[in-house]
Amino acid sequence: MRILRVAQKVYPDVTGGGPYHVHAMSRDQAARGHDVTVLTVGERGEAERDGYRVVRRPATVSALGNDISVGVARYLRRHADAFDVVHAHSHLYFSTNLAAVARRLGGPPLAMTNHGLYSQTAPEAVFDAYLRTAGRWTFDQSEVVFCYTEADRERLRGVGVSAPVEVVPNGIDTSRFTPDGPTSERVPDGEPVVLFVGRLVEGKRPADAVAALDRLRGTHPDARLVVCGDGPLREALDADIAERGLGDAVTVLGHVPYDEMPAVYRAADALVLPSRAEGLPRTVLEALASGVPAVVSDLEQVAPVVEGVGRAVPVGDVEGFATGLRAVLDGTEREPRTAVVEEHDWASTVAQTTAALEHIADRNG
Repeated sequence: MRILRVAQKVYPDVTGGGPYHVHAMSRDQAARGHDVTVLTVGERGEAERDGYRVVRRPATVSALGNDISVGVARYLRRHADAFDVVHAHSHLYFSTNLAAVARRLGGPPLAMTNHGLYSQTAPEAVFDAYLRTAGRWTFDQSEVVFCYTEADRERLRGVGVSAPVEVVPNGIDTSRFTPDGPTSERVPDGEPVVLFVGRLVEGKRPADAVAALDRLRGTHPDARLVVCGDGPLREALDADIAERGLGDAVTVLGHVPYDEMPAVYRAADALVLPSRAEGLPRTVLEALASGVPAVVSDLEQVAPVVEGVGRAVPVGDVEGFATGLRAVLDGTEREPRTAVVEEHDWASTVAQTTAALEHIADRNG
Protein backbone atom coordinates (compact mmCIF):
# COMPACT_ATOMS: atom_id res chain seq x y z
CA MET A 1 0.00 0.00 0.00
CA ARG A 2 1.27 3.46 -0.94
CA ILE A 3 0.46 5.86 1.91
CA LEU A 4 0.78 9.65 1.79
CA ARG A 5 0.76 10.90 5.35
CA VAL A 6 -0.02 14.63 5.63
CA ALA A 7 1.15 16.17 8.89
CA GLN A 8 2.00 19.70 9.87
CA LYS A 9 5.07 18.52 11.78
CA VAL A 10 6.97 15.27 12.31
CA TYR A 11 9.41 14.12 14.97
CA PRO A 12 12.32 14.83 15.43
CA ASP A 13 11.87 18.09 13.50
CA VAL A 14 9.33 19.03 16.18
CA THR A 15 8.76 17.31 19.51
CA GLY A 16 5.42 16.42 21.06
CA GLY A 17 2.95 13.57 21.08
CA GLY A 18 1.39 14.30 17.69
CA PRO A 19 4.65 14.62 15.73
CA TYR A 20 6.02 11.49 17.40
CA HIS A 21 2.83 9.56 16.57
CA VAL A 22 3.28 10.53 12.90
CA HIS A 23 6.92 9.38 12.93
CA ALA A 24 6.31 6.09 14.76
CA MET A 25 3.27 5.19 12.64
CA SER A 26 5.23 5.86 9.44
CA ARG A 27 8.28 3.93 10.66
CA ASP A 28 6.27 0.89 11.70
CA GLN A 29 4.05 0.81 8.61
CA ALA A 30 7.20 0.98 6.48
CA ALA A 31 8.60 -1.94 8.48
CA ARG A 32 5.43 -3.87 7.53
CA GLY A 33 6.28 -3.40 3.86
CA HIS A 34 4.19 -0.34 3.00
CA ASP A 35 5.52 2.59 0.96
CA VAL A 36 5.11 5.63 3.22
CA THR A 37 5.71 9.29 2.40
CA VAL A 38 5.21 12.05 4.98
CA LEU A 39 4.32 15.46 3.57
CA THR A 40 5.05 18.16 6.11
CA VAL A 41 5.88 21.85 6.55
CA GLY A 42 9.52 22.81 6.98
CA GLU A 43 12.66 23.77 5.13
CA ARG A 44 12.24 22.54 1.57
CA GLY A 45 13.76 19.15 0.87
CA GLU A 46 13.28 15.40 0.77
CA ALA A 47 14.97 12.71 2.85
CA GLU A 48 14.76 9.04 3.79
CA ARG A 49 14.28 8.27 7.47
CA ASP A 50 13.66 4.98 9.27
CA GLY A 51 12.28 3.34 6.14
CA TYR A 52 9.94 6.15 5.02
CA ARG A 53 10.31 9.31 2.95
CA VAL A 54 9.92 12.85 4.30
CA VAL A 55 8.90 15.65 1.90
CA ARG A 56 9.09 19.15 3.36
CA ARG A 57 7.61 22.26 1.84
CA PRO A 58 8.18 25.72 3.36
CA ALA A 59 5.54 27.80 5.09
CA THR A 60 4.15 30.66 3.03
CA VAL A 61 2.43 32.50 5.89
CA SER A 62 1.51 31.81 9.52
CA ALA A 63 -1.73 32.58 11.38
CA LEU A 64 -2.50 31.63 15.01
CA GLY A 65 0.48 29.29 15.01
CA ASN A 66 -0.77 27.55 11.85
CA ASP A 67 1.76 27.47 9.01
CA ILE A 68 0.09 27.72 5.61
CA SER A 69 2.15 26.25 2.77
CA VAL A 70 1.47 26.75 -0.91
CA GLY A 71 4.10 24.07 -1.51
CA VAL A 72 1.99 21.47 0.31
CA ALA A 73 -0.98 22.38 -1.90
CA ARG A 74 1.13 22.01 -5.04
CA TYR A 75 2.48 18.64 -3.96
CA LEU A 76 -1.02 17.33 -3.29
CA ARG A 77 -2.25 18.58 -6.66
CA ARG A 78 0.66 17.05 -8.56
CA HIS A 79 1.37 13.82 -6.69
CA ALA A 80 -1.61 12.68 -4.59
CA ASP A 81 -2.89 10.36 -7.31
CA ALA A 82 0.33 8.33 -7.05
CA PHE A 83 -0.83 7.03 -3.64
CA ASP A 84 -3.47 4.50 -2.63
CA VAL A 85 -4.58 6.48 0.42
CA VAL A 86 -3.94 9.83 2.10
CA HIS A 87 -3.79 9.84 5.90
CA ALA A 88 -3.95 13.34 7.37
CA HIS A 89 -3.21 14.14 11.00
CA SER A 90 -5.23 16.69 12.97
CA HIS A 91 -7.92 18.98 11.63
CA LEU A 92 -6.17 21.78 13.53
CA TYR A 93 -3.82 22.48 10.63
CA PHE A 94 -4.20 23.98 7.17
CA SER A 95 -2.33 21.05 5.60
CA THR A 96 -5.23 18.78 6.59
CA ASN A 97 -7.72 21.22 5.05
CA LEU A 98 -5.70 20.96 1.83
CA ALA A 99 -5.80 17.15 1.98
CA ALA A 100 -9.60 17.37 2.27
CA VAL A 101 -9.73 19.67 -0.78
CA ALA A 102 -7.58 17.18 -2.73
CA ARG A 103 -10.04 14.41 -1.90
CA ARG A 104 -13.00 16.58 -2.86
CA LEU A 105 -11.38 17.20 -6.24
CA GLY A 106 -11.13 13.48 -6.94
CA GLY A 107 -7.93 12.48 -5.18
CA PRO A 108 -7.33 9.16 -3.41
CA PRO A 109 -9.39 8.13 -0.35
CA LEU A 110 -8.73 10.16 2.77
CA ALA A 111 -8.39 9.09 6.40
CA MET A 112 -7.89 11.50 9.29
CA THR A 113 -6.63 11.09 12.83
CA ASN A 114 -8.16 13.41 15.42
CA HIS A 115 -5.39 14.12 17.95
CA GLY A 116 -7.60 16.41 20.01
CA LEU A 117 -10.62 18.47 19.08
CA TYR A 118 -9.52 21.91 20.28
CA SER A 119 -6.38 23.93 19.67
CA GLN A 120 -3.89 24.57 22.48
CA THR A 121 -3.24 28.08 21.13
CA ALA A 122 -6.36 29.49 19.43
CA PRO A 123 -9.25 30.88 21.55
CA GLU A 124 -11.90 28.22 22.16
CA ALA A 125 -14.77 30.36 20.84
CA VAL A 126 -12.93 30.94 17.55
CA PHE A 127 -12.16 27.28 17.21
CA ASP A 128 -15.71 26.24 18.03
CA ALA A 129 -16.90 28.34 15.10
CA TYR A 130 -14.28 26.70 12.87
CA LEU A 131 -15.32 23.21 14.00
CA ARG A 132 -18.93 23.80 13.03
CA THR A 133 -18.01 25.10 9.56
CA ALA A 134 -14.69 24.47 7.78
CA GLY A 135 -13.54 21.95 10.38
CA ARG A 136 -16.68 19.85 10.03
CA TRP A 137 -16.42 20.01 6.23
CA THR A 138 -12.80 18.82 6.46
CA PHE A 139 -13.72 15.83 8.61
CA ASP A 140 -16.60 14.93 6.31
CA GLN A 141 -14.35 14.50 3.28
CA SER A 142 -12.83 11.44 4.99
CA GLU A 143 -13.70 7.80 4.41
CA VAL A 144 -12.75 7.23 8.05
CA VAL A 145 -11.83 9.40 11.03
CA PHE A 146 -9.74 7.83 13.77
CA CYS A 147 -10.48 8.88 17.35
CA TYR A 148 -8.71 7.71 20.49
CA THR A 149 -11.83 7.34 22.65
CA GLU A 150 -15.60 6.94 22.50
CA ALA A 151 -15.86 10.38 24.13
CA ASP A 152 -13.99 11.89 21.17
CA ARG A 153 -16.34 10.12 18.76
CA GLU A 154 -19.34 11.67 20.54
CA ARG A 155 -17.71 15.09 20.52
CA LEU A 156 -17.29 14.87 16.76
CA ARG A 157 -20.93 13.93 16.37
CA GLY A 158 -21.78 16.86 18.64
CA VAL A 159 -20.33 19.36 16.16
CA GLY A 160 -22.12 17.69 13.27
CA VAL A 161 -19.44 15.46 11.74
CA SER A 162 -21.12 12.66 9.75
CA ALA A 163 -18.06 10.81 8.40
CA PRO A 164 -17.49 7.22 9.61
CA VAL A 165 -15.52 7.16 12.86
CA GLU A 166 -13.36 4.33 14.19
CA VAL A 167 -12.08 4.34 17.77
CA VAL A 168 -8.44 3.27 17.80
CA PRO A 169 -6.89 3.84 21.22
CA ASN A 170 -3.63 5.75 21.26
CA GLY A 171 -0.80 3.47 22.24
CA ILE A 172 2.76 3.55 23.48
CA ASP A 173 5.66 1.12 23.57
CA THR A 174 4.85 -0.60 26.85
CA SER A 175 8.08 -2.60 26.71
CA ARG A 176 10.07 0.64 26.67
CA PHE A 177 8.08 2.60 29.21
CA THR A 178 8.28 0.39 32.26
CA PRO A 179 8.99 0.82 35.99
CA ASP A 180 12.12 -1.30 35.63
CA GLY A 181 15.36 0.34 34.56
CA PRO A 182 17.65 3.27 35.30
CA THR A 183 16.43 6.67 36.45
CA SER A 184 17.53 9.98 34.95
CA GLU A 185 20.39 11.88 36.56
CA ARG A 186 18.84 15.08 35.18
CA VAL A 187 16.00 14.84 37.67
CA PRO A 188 17.15 16.42 40.94
CA ASP A 189 16.77 14.73 44.27
CA GLY A 190 13.54 15.50 46.05
CA GLU A 191 10.74 13.85 47.92
CA PRO A 192 8.40 13.76 46.16
CA VAL A 193 9.18 14.67 42.54
CA VAL A 194 6.25 15.88 40.42
CA LEU A 195 6.67 15.87 36.64
CA PHE A 196 5.11 18.14 34.00
CA VAL A 197 5.69 17.08 30.39
CA GLY A 198 4.42 19.22 27.53
CA ARG A 199 4.83 22.33 25.45
CA LEU A 200 4.85 25.58 27.37
CA VAL A 201 1.74 27.01 25.73
CA GLU A 202 -1.46 28.46 27.12
CA GLY A 203 -3.54 25.36 26.50
CA LYS A 204 -1.23 23.19 28.63
CA ARG A 205 -1.50 25.63 31.57
CA PRO A 206 2.03 25.02 32.93
CA ALA A 207 1.59 27.86 35.45
CA ASP A 208 -1.07 25.73 37.17
CA ALA A 209 1.54 23.02 37.71
CA VAL A 210 3.82 25.54 39.42
CA ALA A 211 0.97 26.90 41.53
CA ALA A 212 -0.07 23.37 42.52
CA LEU A 213 3.48 22.59 43.63
CA ASP A 214 3.45 25.77 45.72
CA ARG A 215 0.32 24.51 47.51
CA LEU A 216 1.67 20.95 47.78
CA ARG A 217 4.74 22.16 49.63
CA GLY A 218 2.49 23.18 52.51
CA THR A 219 2.32 19.50 53.44
CA HIS A 220 5.34 18.20 51.49
CA PRO A 221 8.01 20.89 52.01
CA ASP A 222 10.67 18.98 50.07
CA ALA A 223 8.49 18.43 46.99
CA ARG A 224 9.99 19.39 43.65
CA LEU A 225 8.58 20.03 40.20
CA VAL A 226 10.47 19.04 37.06
CA VAL A 227 9.25 20.60 33.81
CA CYS A 228 10.07 18.85 30.53
CA GLY A 229 9.20 21.08 27.63
CA ASP A 230 9.73 24.43 26.00
CA GLY A 231 7.62 27.01 24.25
CA PRO A 232 6.48 30.64 24.17
CA LEU A 233 5.52 30.71 27.87
CA ARG A 234 9.03 29.82 29.07
CA GLU A 235 9.96 33.37 30.06
CA ALA A 236 6.66 33.97 31.87
CA LEU A 237 6.98 30.63 33.66
CA ASP A 238 10.50 31.46 34.84
CA ALA A 239 9.23 34.79 36.17
CA ASP A 240 6.37 33.08 38.02
CA ILE A 241 8.75 30.59 39.59
CA ALA A 242 11.02 33.38 40.78
CA GLU A 243 8.12 35.47 42.11
CA ARG A 244 6.89 32.53 44.18
CA GLY A 245 10.38 31.91 45.55
CA LEU A 246 10.44 28.42 44.06
CA GLY A 247 13.77 28.67 42.25
CA ASP A 248 15.21 25.82 44.30
CA ALA A 249 12.07 23.70 44.01
CA VAL A 250 11.35 23.85 40.26
CA THR A 251 13.70 22.60 37.55
CA VAL A 252 12.89 23.45 33.93
CA LEU A 253 14.77 21.01 31.74
CA GLY A 254 13.44 22.33 28.44
CA HIS A 255 13.17 19.82 25.63
CA VAL A 256 14.24 16.32 26.67
CA PRO A 257 15.06 13.86 23.85
CA TYR A 258 12.47 11.11 23.52
CA ASP A 259 15.08 8.41 24.14
CA GLU A 260 15.72 9.86 27.61
CA MET A 261 12.10 10.04 28.71
CA PRO A 262 11.70 6.50 30.14
CA ALA A 263 14.43 7.25 32.70
CA VAL A 264 12.85 10.64 33.46
CA TYR A 265 9.45 9.10 34.19
CA ARG A 266 11.03 6.49 36.48
CA ALA A 267 12.64 9.24 38.54
CA ALA A 268 9.25 10.86 39.26
CA ASP A 269 6.60 10.13 41.88
CA ALA A 270 3.64 11.71 40.06
CA LEU A 271 2.73 13.37 36.75
CA VAL A 272 0.61 16.52 36.60
CA LEU A 273 -1.23 17.58 33.44
CA PRO A 274 -3.49 20.63 33.97
CA SER A 275 -4.38 21.19 30.27
CA ARG A 276 -7.59 22.89 29.19
CA ALA A 277 -7.91 20.52 26.19
CA GLU A 278 -6.32 17.24 25.11
CA GLY A 279 -6.86 14.23 22.90
CA LEU A 280 -5.45 11.22 24.71
CA PRO A 281 -1.95 12.44 25.64
CA ARG A 282 0.97 10.07 25.26
CA THR A 283 2.56 11.66 28.33
CA VAL A 284 -0.16 10.26 30.60
CA LEU A 285 0.10 6.80 29.04
CA GLU A 286 3.90 6.82 29.26
CA ALA A 287 3.84 7.88 32.91
CA LEU A 288 1.31 5.21 33.87
CA ALA A 289 3.23 2.53 31.98
CA SER A 290 6.31 3.61 33.95
CA GLY A 291 4.45 3.07 37.22
CA VAL A 292 3.85 6.78 37.86
CA PRO A 293 0.33 7.93 38.86
CA ALA A 294 -1.15 10.96 37.11
CA VAL A 295 -3.25 13.94 38.18
CA VAL A 296 -4.97 15.35 35.10
CA SER A 297 -7.62 17.82 34.07
CA ASP A 298 -11.11 16.35 34.24
CA LEU A 299 -11.57 16.03 30.48
CA GLU A 300 -14.05 13.40 29.36
CA GLN A 301 -11.56 11.64 27.10
CA VAL A 302 -8.70 11.66 29.65
CA ALA A 303 -10.32 11.13 33.07
CA PRO A 304 -11.35 7.48 32.44
CA VAL A 305 -7.74 6.50 31.79
CA VAL A 306 -6.62 7.53 35.29
CA GLU A 307 -9.52 5.95 37.14
CA GLY A 308 -8.01 4.04 40.05
CA VAL A 309 -4.47 5.09 39.08
CA GLY A 310 -4.68 8.86 39.50
CA ARG A 311 -7.05 11.78 39.93
CA ALA A 312 -9.06 14.01 37.59
CA VAL A 313 -9.47 17.65 38.62
CA PRO A 314 -11.52 20.51 37.10
CA VAL A 315 -9.49 22.71 34.74
CA GLY A 316 -7.96 25.63 36.64
CA ASP A 317 -8.58 24.20 40.13
CA VAL A 318 -5.09 24.66 41.54
CA GLU A 319 -6.03 23.55 45.05
CA GLY A 320 -7.68 20.50 43.52
CA PHE A 321 -4.47 19.58 41.71
CA ALA A 322 -2.49 19.93 44.95
CA THR A 323 -5.04 17.76 46.76
CA GLY A 324 -4.94 15.22 43.95
CA LEU A 325 -1.16 15.06 44.13
CA ARG A 326 -1.29 14.47 47.88
CA ALA A 327 -3.76 11.66 47.31
CA VAL A 328 -1.76 9.79 44.66
CA LEU A 329 1.45 10.22 46.62
CA ASP A 330 -0.25 8.27 49.40
CA GLY A 331 -1.02 5.47 46.95
CA THR A 332 -3.54 4.47 44.27
CA GLU A 333 -6.20 1.78 44.09
CA ARG A 334 -4.36 -0.03 41.31
CA GLU A 335 -0.81 -0.22 40.06
CA PRO A 336 -0.63 2.57 37.41
CA ARG A 337 0.80 0.29 34.74
CA THR A 338 -2.33 -1.86 34.75
CA ALA A 339 -4.26 1.00 33.14
CA VAL A 340 -2.29 0.87 29.89
CA VAL A 341 -0.72 -2.51 29.19
CA GLU A 342 -3.84 -4.09 27.69
CA GLU A 343 -5.66 -1.28 25.87
CA HIS A 344 -2.85 1.11 24.92
CA ASP A 345 -0.15 -1.01 23.32
CA TRP A 346 1.40 0.73 20.30
CA ALA A 347 1.59 -2.41 18.15
CA SER A 348 -2.20 -2.70 18.36
CA THR A 349 -2.62 0.98 17.39
CA VAL A 350 -0.51 0.43 14.28
CA ALA A 351 -2.28 -2.80 13.34
CA GLN A 352 -5.79 -1.34 13.67
CA THR A 353 -4.90 1.85 11.80
CA THR A 354 -3.19 -0.01 8.98
CA ALA A 355 -6.10 -2.43 8.56
CA ALA A 356 -8.54 0.46 8.24
CA LEU A 357 -6.34 2.20 5.65
CA GLU A 358 -6.07 -1.02 3.64
CA HIS A 359 -9.84 -1.38 3.74
CA ILE A 360 -10.60 2.05 2.32
CA ALA A 361 -7.78 1.75 -0.24
CA ASP A 362 -9.14 -1.61 -1.46
CA ARG A 363 -12.72 -0.31 -1.50
CA ASN A 364 -11.70 2.63 -3.68
CA GLY A 365 -9.12 0.78 -5.77
